[in-house]
Amino acid sequence: MTKLWSVVFLLLSACVGIPEGLKAVDGFEVSRYLGTWYEIARLDHRFERGLENVSAIYSLADGGGLAVLNQGRDTKTGVWKKALGKAYFVEGPHQGRLKVSFFGPFYGAYNIIALDKVGYSYALVAGSDRTSLWILARSKELPQETLDRLVGQAKALGFNTEALLYTQHP
Repeated sequence: MTKLWSVVFLLLSACVGIPEGLKAVDGFEVSRYLGTWYEIARLDHRFERGLENVSAIYSLADGGGLAVLNQGRDTKTGVWKKALGKAYFVEGPHQGRLKVSFFGPFYGAYNIIALDKVGYSYALVAGSDRTSLWILARSKELPQETLDRLVGQAKALGFNTEALLYTQHP
């Protein structure tokens, strides 16, 4: 039985890891990250498949951590899909590394690997491996130069940027 729990622990902890060779931003200020972020681009995954106008709203949660409201409109039905989750810091509130859950006790990695520390206007976020990536911004569009720089950075870090899906915000 001990072996089983060891395997379960290893599997769950791998889900909140950070891809090899990547580092979450230091000097993170949670108060500046709160509020609405718009998804500019992402690598495809089943939770957001077929959604447009995707955004996330971060707020302080009772008892510590953050509340996360993700939402997007289904392109086929026009229906808004929403998911309420919770996030907690993995290595302290000054590092942009969180574990996020939308489904009970199961957590996924939320690693902020690039951040506009001056204006908190954009962020590059990775999951636990190089198949999860998001480019987020405070507005529904980023200047092309900024977007190109973030895509280039992601490519240099080993992400398949050719597969990025650019989110429509009609």
